[in-house]
Amino acid sequence: MTEHNLETVAEKIALEWDEALKTNDVDRLLRLYTPNAVVESPLIPHLLNQESGICNGRVELRKLIELVAKRKPLVRKYYKNKYFTDGKTIMWEYPRLTPSGEQMDFVEVMEINNGLIQHHRVHWGWYGFNVIKNDDYNR
Repeated sequence: MTEHNLETVAEKIALEWDEALKTNDVDRLLRLYTPNAVVESPLIPHLLNQESGICNGRVELRKLIELVAKRKPLVRKYYKNKYFTDGKTIMWEYPRLTPSGEQMDFVEVMEINNGLIQHHRVHWGWYGFNVIKNDDYNR
C-alpha cells in the first residue's frame, strides 16, 4: 500500500469514527476496530467498574461503547480543528476551549493495522478528567 493510500484509509477512519461516536452507532464504531483491538482510557475503570483502564477486543469494547452512548455528559462535544496522520497512526485533539464554549478535552491516538484500529489511547485533559471525578458519566 502506498503512503497516499495509507493516509486515505487513516482519514476515512478518523472521519467515520467521529461521526459514529456522535450518533452513538455502536456497531459502526466496532467495525472500525480489529477483533483483538486494545483501547486505553481512564473512562474504562469508571464505567466498567474495573481496576484496569484497558479494554481488550470487541466484546469488552462493546460494553464500554454502549455505556458511553447511554451516559454522555452534555459537555461531551466534538469540536476539533484537524487530525494528523502518517497513515499508520492518527492523532487529534478535542480542545477544552471552542468557539462556542468549553468541552471535555481529549487527545485521541489510534494505531492502524490493515485498515482498522488496532490500538486506541485516549489522553484526558484536566477539564475532561473533572467529568469523571464529579461522576457526570453516571447521571
